[in-house]
Amino acid sequence: MNLFVRKPINRIVQESEDVQHTLKKTLGPKSLIALGIGAIIGAGIFSLTGIAAAENAGPAVVLSFVVAAIACTFAGMCYSELASMIPVAGSAYTYAYATMGEFIAWVIGWDLVLEYAVASSVVAVSWSRYVVAFLKDFGISLPAQFTACPYDPTPGIVNVPAMLIIVGVSILLILGIKESANVNAVIVVIKVAVVLTFICVGLHFIKPGNYHPFIPPNTGTFGEYGLSGIMRAAGIIFFAYIGFDSVSTAAQESRKPSRDIPIGILGSLFICTILYLLFAFVLTGMVNYKDMRGDAAPVATAIGLTPYPWLKMVITFGAIMGLTSVVLVMLLGQSRVFYSMSRDGLLPSIFSEIHPKFHTPWKSNLIFMVMVGLGAGFLPISQLGHMTSIGTLMAFIIVCAGVIVLRYAQPNAPRPYRTPWVPLFPLLGIVVCFSMMYSLNTQTWLRLIVWLIIGMVVYFSYSRFHSRLNKL
Repeated sequence: MNLFVRKPINRIVQESEDVQHTLKKTLGPKSLIALGIGAIIGAGIFSLTGIAAAENAGPAVVLSFVVAAIACTFAGMCYSELASMIPVAGSAYTYAYATMGEFIAWVIGWDLVLEYAVASSVVAVSWSRYVVAFLKDFGISLPAQFTACPYDPTPGIVNVPAMLIIVGVSILLILGIKESANVNAVIVVIKVAVVLTFICVGLHFIKPGNYHPFIPPNTGTFGEYGLSGIMRAAGIIFFAYIGFDSVSTAAQESRKPSRDIPIGILGSLFICTILYLLFAFVLTGMVNYKDMRGDAAPVATAIGLTPYPWLKMVITFGAIMGLTSVVLVMLLGQSRVFYSMSRDGLLPSIFSEIHPKFHTPWKSNLIFMVMVGLGAGFLPISQLGHMTSIGTLMAFIIVCAGVIVLRYAQPNAPRPYRTPWVPLFPLLGIVVCFSMMYSLNTQTWLRLIVWLIIGMVVYFSYSRFHSRLNKL
């Protein structure tokens, strides 16, 4: 039994056009860029920036964003090449199947479950907290027992708002990709406007002394300031970049995927990187990095230094909008990856059943609505944020390696978009991504290993057997 047999690209594309499994092609480059921005700009920019500055990098957190952006750029170019060659749903899972075989494809598909499902739950919990705070500003207090899970520091019964956002977004995704993209586009405009407002206002309240020392000396502990602190911070704030790869999961619903997917991936990355760098520069200039230690809302602290109290409400509203779009794009990506895995026989066929009217994998959306909704409502998943980062970095490494493999295995295959300087750029992507993985703590690595072991059990007990049976 050959676990590493590759699936021919022409067969992947042909199967994707199966009438019974056709997804509706409605997305153009603007919608795809908006999807990318919708997935990237979320709670990370409002919370992780201050945490990484205070505990790891100081004002040099700006450089941490640069490191994370470089990794994403190399990976984004590799994603773009593979997406232009294999314009179907499935993202890194499908690319791995075409370049490295079924076993590696399963590993990366299982890994993407970790990225999208866990991230959706984590973001939904954050969304709940922002909504509770926003309503409180208007004198509306929600019952504490229904805004926290039983295992939170202040325990409750169930986190109802977190479950409601999962249900609402899932229903929107079932109704159609065009409708989902239109709602996402409106949200993106709002939250980008909010980020720009903070940057423009904050520029007038920067204290140059807060930038000294720009790179605080290392304390003697790996990851606490100095170069290792910059890399540790890059691994942490990488969570803020997660999501651009979900653009590739919508390839089969793009009108001209070979052209539009690279535009969507690289365009959204470029816009978000500029916003992140400006945001981090302004925040660390307004508030000394030492004062942000233990501060769960450093942006609110920065706003408190201005004579504009209304800005706090605006930023909170922007965070809510940002988190909403992140949940939307993450659940979109999750259902499309499982759609592809199901179509290949590695998961039950229910995940690839398309609604006759809405042309969406509605049963898959419903299943994830229940699973992710229960996780957001009842589990203490806030500690799993680093798991999402390490899972995504692993996916990026496999995609970068896939470009190199395919260049040698099929050098003459049509490539509407070509990653420049192969194998140098993909290798640099692998090195930078692995460096950030290495900088994450031991507990995060152990959780990833346990998750992959569970995946191996599922693969060899069901998926492998079922896949072989379907091929007989």
